[in-house]
Amino acid sequence: SMRKIGNSDFSTKPTNYYNLDVIISVGYRVKSQQGTKFRQWATARLREYIVKGFTINDELLKQAGGGNYFDELLARIRDIRSSEKVFWRKVLDIYATSFDYDPKSDISIQFFQTVQNKMHWAAHGHTAAEIIYQRIDANKINLGLTHIKGLKPTKQETEIAKNYLNEEELNVLNRMVTAYLELAELQALNRKPMYMKDWIERLDDFVKMTGNKILQNAGTISHQQALKKANAEYEKYKELTKNELSEVEKHFVKQIETTAKKLNPKKPKK
Repeated sequence: SMRKIGNSDFSTKPTNYYNLDVIISVGYRVKSQQGTKFRQWATARLREYIVKGFTINDELLKQAGGGNYFDELLARIRDIRSSEKVFWRKVLDIYATSFDYDPKSDISIQFFQTVQNKMHWAAHGHTAAEIIYQRIDANKINLGLTHIKGLKPTKQETEIAKNYLNEEELNVLNRMVTAYLELAELQALNRKPMYMKDWIERLDDFVKMTGNKILQNAGTISHQQALKKANAEYEKYKELTKNELSEVEKHFVKQIETTAKKLNPKKPKK
């Protein structure tokens, strides 16, 4: 078991603790009953993470033992819920409860775009297409994107409006999406007959309640215009950065330079 070691409770000197990395390392090596239990527990957590994509110590978070980690968890959940794939799926789930739902109709896509644009407009005053069109620039760092997964933006990432938002805008959008989905899910649970236009009206009511402006039109830039510019700027960016060294190449060049200095040290001046 993990126990505190070091000075007594009456000592004024700082108390020492086992290093967490050491505990984990020893837990996987030691041949004892406790070591076996640790490996079983760790394997269960790892399996849950691989299958579900997350693993949580529910009791620790319920008892506020997680400190600021609980706030971090909530922020991550908000960010996930506002991702286009998750948001699209949840909106469709809600929309499917309406009387005029038709999975084969283009109205479903239009409905999603309307909801998405109203959310973006309320959060930062632009539609999703406008944000992409206005902020993408081949001459800017990372094409103007503020959120990318790798070292350089991908073509797919340039087509997602959320990737261009600053931290404040993203925080507002994430919170609005989470709050709206919660309200919409409550409405769906009431099983009150709803049509597509009713859901839009509920969204407008929600935006009014937050004190933000309501989008009254489709915006000044179409989705196709935004994608066309995004693709064009991405091609320019690829051309501008094609001769840049990769991280592996940079390390290789640095290693050669270091080796060269060792082989040819500067002679002291006489």
